[in-house]
Amino acid sequence: MDLITVLLAAVAILFLAAVFKNQNQGKYKHFPPGPKPLPIIGNVFSLDMSKPHKTFMELSTKYGPVFSIQIGMTKTVVLCGYEAVKDALINHADVFSDRPYVPVTAKFAKNNGIVFSNGENWKVMRRFTLSTLRDYGMGKKSMENKIIEEAECLVQKLKSYEGKPFDNLICINAAVANIIVCLLLSHRFDYEDPTILKLMAVINENVRLLGSPWVRLYNSFPLLMDWLPGPHRTIFKNVKEFKKFIKVTFTKQKTELDVNDQRNLIDAFLTKQQEGKPESTEYFHNKNLTMLVGNLFAGGIETTATTLRWGLLLMMKYPEIQQKVQNEIERVIGPAQPLMEHRKQMPYTDAVIHEIQRFGDVVPGNLPHATSEDVTLRGYFIPKGTIVIPLLHSLLREKTYFAKPDEFYPEHFLDSKGNFKKNEAFLPFSIGKRSCAGETLAKIELFLFFTTLLQNFTFHAPPGAKLDLEPALGFTNAPQIYKICAISRT
Repeated sequence: MDLITVLLAAVAILFLAAVFKNQNQGKYKHFPPGPKPLPIIGNVFSLDMSKPHKTFMELSTKYGPVFSIQIGMTKTVVLCGYEAVKDALINHADVFSDRPYVPVTAKFAKNNGIVFSNGENWKVMRRFTLSTLRDYGMGKKSMENKIIEEAECLVQKLKSYEGKPFDNLICINAAVANIIVCLLLSHRFDYEDPTILKLMAVINENVRLLGSPWVRLYNSFPLLMDWLPGPHRTIFKNVKEFKKFIKVTFTKQKTELDVNDQRNLIDAFLTKQQEGKPESTEYFHNKNLTMLVGNLFAGGIETTATTLRWGLLLMMKYPEIQQKVQNEIERVIGPAQPLMEHRKQMPYTDAVIHEIQRFGDVVPGNLPHATSEDVTLRGYFIPKGTIVIPLLHSLLREKTYFAKPDEFYPEHFLDSKGNFKKNEAFLPFSIGKRSCAGETLAKIELFLFFTTLLQNFTFHAPPGAKLDLEPALGFTNAPQIYKICAISRT
C-alpha cells in the first residue's frame, strides 16, 4: 500500500509539473536563458546553497549578465555586472522596486516595515524613515558628535584588554548598535548590558540562519518544510522575542510621549499615530512600528559592524597598509579627535575604507527584488512578479572596474597621484529606490570608528594565529570568529 501511495504521489507531481510548464510556455517566451531545470526541484542541485552568489558568477560566464535559474518551481532572474544592474535599478527603477513573496520573511513581516513591504505602505514608511532620520541627526553635526562619543567608549573598552587577545564581535556590535538605538530610543547600552547582549545574539543568529541552505530550501518548498523541525523555527522564535522587546519599549514611550518634545524616531511615529488622519490608522499602526524598528535595528547593526570587523581583520593581515593609514592619521589629525571634515584630507584612509567594503562584500546577493509589471530588459522579456537578484557581488568583483578584484588593494580607489577616485561600480549599499536608507549614517560611522581605532591602537593577531579571509556561512558575508590584540599607541 505504501509503494502504491508513493507511485501515485509521484505521478501527481509529474502531472502538475507538466500542467505548470504548459500554462507558462507563453508567459516565459524570450525569458532570460539559464540551466535546464529538473521537474519540481528546478536547479536546486546545481547551486551552492551556502554561497549561491558563487554559482551565479559561474553561470553568468555561460549565459551572460542577465540569466535565469529555477529554485523549486519559482523562476528567478539574476543580474550580473554594473551595466545590467544599473539598467534595471536606475533606468527601470519603478518596475524593479518591488519585493517578492519570500515565505520565511513573509511569515513575520506581513508587508509591514520598510525592508520587506510593497506598495503604498512601503512608500509611506520609507518617506517617514528618511525624513525622520534626517530630523534626528543623520548627516548632521549632532550625530557626528554621538558617534565620536561612542567611538571613545569603544576605545576605553579595547584598552581594558591590555593588549591581550579577545573576540571583538560583541564590543564592535554593541558600539554600532548604540548609534541606531540613540536614533530610535534616545538611549545607549553598556556593552555588558544583558538586554543589548540578548538582542545582538538574536540578530546575529537570524542573519546566520537566513543564509543557511535549509532556509533557502524552506523558501522553495514551504508547505513541505513547515512541518519539519529546522532553523526556520529558530528564526520565528527569535523574531517573536525581538518583537516583544520592541513592543514593551514603545508602549513605555507612549505613556511618556510629549508631542511637543519628540525625542526620537519612535516618538515621531507615535505622534503620527495620534494625528487622527486617515493614514494614521492605515499606515502608522503598531505592527508597522514594530517591524520598522526591527528593520532599522537589525540593518543598522549588521552591515556596519561586520564591515568594521573586516577592517580590523584586514589591518592585521596587511600590517604595512595599517601603518600607512596610521601615518596619514598622524600627519592630518595628530592626537586630535578624528572628524568628518578630515576625510577629504585623507585619501589613503578613505581608499582603504572603501576597499574594506568592496573586499568584505557584506551583502553579496543583495535583497531580492521583484518586477511590478511586465518589462523587457536588455532584449529579454521578464513577466510581472518575477523574482530578480541584482548581484552586488558581481559589481564589487568586476574586472572591468577593479584591476585586482580578488585581492585587497586600496589602490582601486586612488589615482596615479595618490588622490582618492570614485568608482561607479562601487555600490555596496545598492542603488535605486530600494537602496539602503542608512547609507549616509553608515559612511560616517565607518570613517569615525575606523580612524579613531587606528589612531589609538595597532592591531595584531595573537601569536601563532592564522588569519582566514574566507567568510563565515550566513546571509551576509561576515568574517569568521577571530581573536585580536589591540596594542595601545597612546
